[in-house]
Amino acid sequence: MAISPRIRPCLWFADQAEQAAEFYTGIFPNSRIVSITRFPAAGVEIHGRPAGSVMTVVFELDGHQFTALNGGPVFTFNEAVSLEVRCGTQEEVDHYWERLGEGGDPAAQQCGWLKDRYGLSWQIVPVGMEKMMADPESAPAERAMTAMLGMKKLDLGELKRAHAGIA
Repeated sequence: MAISPRIRPCLWFADQAEQAAEFYTGIFPNSRIVSITRFPAAGVEIHGRPAGSVMTVVFELDGHQFTALNGGPVFTFNEAVSLEVRCGTQEEVDHYWERLGEGGDPAAQQCGWLKDRYGLSWQIVPVGMEKMMADPESAPAERAMTAMLGMKKLDLGELKRAHAGIA
């Protein structure tokens, strides 16, 4: 039997854990729902959920495991935690931006960040961004940063041109 990863993020949803897991696994390759647990009748006075309703969903996104928990409306996502999707091409940036942003909050889009329909924040980032921004004192990094600050979805070609000083 394979041992699951030692550290696995748990995402708290009001009551959409299964729908969110299905949505996310439909976007990323090498993804699947691993298991679903359901609330028992025991403890209903504490958890407040109907017996048999979904409690947790363990799922994999591109081979990385997550747990989605139906914990009720007590806690919600905020931008303090986001999931970063590193993309090798503009086509990948476009794909993940469009799919994850479906039904999300368009007002919460800037500099490669978006908020999905469940309120979870994602960063859709081209591979190589760290290298472009590595030396904040350099003119190329300044130009790339200025270009990025004017974008919602990141444009890899435009960032490379800005970094190179090509107008």
